[in-house]
Formats: sequence, structure tokens, C-alpha cells
Amino acid sequence: MAEPATPTLALEPGLPAPDAAPTAAPNRPLFGVALSVVAVLLFASMDTITKVLTASHHYPVPLVAWARYTVQLVLMTALLAPRQGRDLLIPSRPIPVIVRSFSLVAATLFMGLALRRLPLAEAEAIVFTSPMLVVLLAAPLLGEKLSAGRAVLAAVGFTGVLLIARPTGHLDGLGVLFALGCAVVTTAYNLMSRTLRAERPLTLLFNSALVGAVAFGILTPFSWSGDALSWSLILMFLALGLLAGVGHFLLTLSYRYAPASAIAPVSYLQLFWAGVLGVLVFGHVPDPLALLGMGIIAASGIATVVSGGRSPKAVPAVRA
Repeated sequence: MAEPATPTLALEPGLPAPDAAPTAAPNRPLFGVALSVVAVLLFASMDTITKVLTASHHYPVPLVAWARYTVQLVLMTALLAPRQGRDLLIPSRPIPVIVRSFSLVAATLFMGLALRRLPLAEAEAIVFTSPMLVVLLAAPLLGEKLSAGRAVLAAVGFTGVLLIARPTGHLDGLGVLFALGCAVVTTAYNLMSRTLRAERPLTLLFNSALVGAVAFGILTPFSWSGDALSWSLILMFLALGLLAGVGHFLLTLSYRYAPASAIAPVSYLQLFWAGVLGVLVFGHVPDPLALLGMGIIAASGIATVVSGGRSPKAVPAVRA
């Protein structure tokens, strides 16, 4: 999982677009959309590398996740700490921010475990039901208004999961459970992101990277295995944090040029990129019913975002 808010290294999955943007340039929406298209390509590439390292080279998920968060943390510290100082580290509400960060850690763990057992596109599609869960749970938990139309769209989206994870689809059952677990934890992460809109996005992103690096760093010594390291594998480990950081930066920057209502539907293009990379890297083509399920999830998610675009609280949930 997908605070991504100031122009240097930010917006995490699920983080609302910056509320204040005095230097925004809303007259370049196509440029903003193009930035978000590249961002979701980087996120799909990050998941692809994760699958290569965990499934093909047998590295434990905690080790791979630790590399991602550590590289991202080092990049943020080197680039931002000299200017941001303690503001980068200390949030105004530390406990909720830490809990939110741990929810992202759990989502990363579940996604890594899912990618070891499932094809890339199918795993991505199941996790992308999270925005629909956010729509359904935001009403009882956050007091947001839920229209009948959006509830129906969310329900339709879940039928896509049934098509992907149907018994005759031959997907690994435990992998499906891991992907669903990632969707649930990502939903909690996204809901908490909505309650922390007053926090500085860079502070949220830095704390997520810090908590992720520490949490997975503690687990890594107990799960150190996999193929012997080569320069190509080391570059893949380094690329994980770089892709995450640059992807978040581009996604953040995109909100300065285009409105959130234009950017949010683009997040579902990650399913397309995952499908393309799944074919190119793993030679896997989803069967027709699975493709139909992915299309239903994407169409329902986009329609849900668009239908709530006029509401100030209708912030899209994004997974990176």
C-alpha cells in the first residue's frame, strides 16, 4: 500500500490533496493528470519488483519492505530534514499518526504476502476495493453522507472480487485472504488519513517511512533468507524506495496542476499498468472472467469517486 503534499517527496496513498495551495496552477489539468499517470505506473512497478523479489527470489516480505521504507526514509532525511527540521518529524497528534503508520505497515505486509501467491493484476484489483469500503464506512464512522447511488456502486464493485476470486479461477485461497486483509487495513489507513487532514503531509509521510523502517527492521533479522545478492538484486531493493518516493512526489505535484476530481479516477489506471507488467514480466494474462471483474472494480471505483467529487469530504482513497 499505495501524503503524498508539498513539492519535494510526499503524498501517500489515501492522503487528501493539499487544502492550501497558493502556488497552484489549475490551468494545466492535463499536465497534472499526466503526472498522476506516471505516479501510478511507478507504484505498479514497485509492486512488480516486490513480487519478483518475494516470489521469484524467495526474499521474505519483511526484508523487502524494510528495504523500501529505509531507502525512502534516507531519501527524505537527506533531502528534507535540512530545511524542515523538527517539523518533519513531530506531528501535532502523534498517537493517531503512529497508529495510522502502523496500519500502513500492516497493509504493506499483507500486500507482500499476497503478491507471493497471486498474479500481480489480480492482487492489485482485490486491494482496490478499499476505496469502496471507505465510502461505506465513512458514513457510520466519520458521519459523512452516503447516497444510495454510491452504496450501490460500492456493492457492484465487490461483485468484481467474486469474479476474480471465484472457486473455478484457481487462485491461491490464502493469497486472496491476504489481499482482502490488505484492502481492509488500507481502508483503516485511508479513514485515519481523513481524520488527520490538519497534519502536514510531509510529516505524515516521514512518520510512515520511519515507523515502517523500524517495524520491518525489527522483523528482518528473524527472516533473513533468499537468493544470494547480486548487483541487479541490490538495484531492485534500492529501486523500491526510490519508486515509492518519486511516485509520491509526482502524485503530490499533480494536485498542484489539476483538481482532485480529475486526479482521483487516474488511480485506477494502476490496475491497467499492473496487467501490462504482469504480462511483460511474468507472462500472466488474466482469464476473461477475471478481466471482467477487474473492469467492474475499476468502473465502480471511478464512478464512486466522480459521484462524490462535489463533496468537500469526498476525498478519494488511493493505494500505492
